[in-house]
Amino acid sequence: MSFAVNTLSTLNRTQSAMNTSIQKIATGSQYPSASYGAAAYSILVNMYSNIGTLDQSNSNTQTANAMLATASGGVSSTVEALGSLQQTLQQAANGTNNASDLQDLSKTVNQTLSQINENASIQFNGKNLLDGSQSLTVAGDNGYTKVDLGNMTTQGLGLTDQNGNSKIDLSNISGSLQTVTDAYNKALDQATSLGAAQQNLSYASANYTTQQENLTAAASTSGDTDIAAEVTKLKSADTQNQLALYATKMNMHNNAAVLALLR
Repeated sequence: MSFAVNTLSTLNRTQSAMNTSIQKIATGSQYPSASYGAAAYSILVNMYSNIGTLDQSNSNTQTANAMLATASGGVSSTVEALGSLQQTLQQAANGTNNASDLQDLSKTVNQTLSQINENASIQFNGKNLLDGSQSLTVAGDNGYTKVDLGNMTTQGLGLTDQNGNSKIDLSNISGSLQTVTDAYNKALDQATSLGAAQQNLSYASANYTTQQENLTAAASTSGDTDIAAEVTKLKSADTQNQLALYATKMNMHNNAAVLALLR
């Protein structure tokens, strides 16, 4: 009777050891559930949760940076257009121009204003970026970062009135140049603000990546299964299990033989 009890105990122990090793190998984790160590499991789950948060923060930052890069491209084109407009006005101020020349220059002014409005209509994911309707909020691990996107339309830059009429008058070059210069400075300020915001987001992305890598390494060290060691344990437990089964079978055979003799 004692032999049978000991054999059954061995079978239960080896089967449990086999099941444990199989689950650890299958999941790749030392702690597939809280039953393998409640404190260690809780710490590991929190670590992986933080890794997920960092990963999403990094993704948010990179997407926001792509959006700002799109906006920055539009603003840079506007800065270039305003510089060209300044040159056009300086050309118009030259006393050698005849009526036909001034008419052509006036067309150039209107074309430039049209180009500026086209730049301001740039979109990202269906959102207008430079018409004054947007500000960008970036959700990160440490809170929120807000980036203001200004109104880069001709009206927003003070180049046209609320009805869309041009304020650039070739008969008043001095006043028109001041209007364009003010617009140029405003657009340049927006360009530098976007550049600074992009740089900050790039730094944030790099920091998130470093934190994620370090935390992933720590979680791996704490929780990853040593596959080779678990395979060895599994083989050992399986061998013991086979021996216990064999012993049980032999014991049952011997008992049957004794009962046959008694009959």
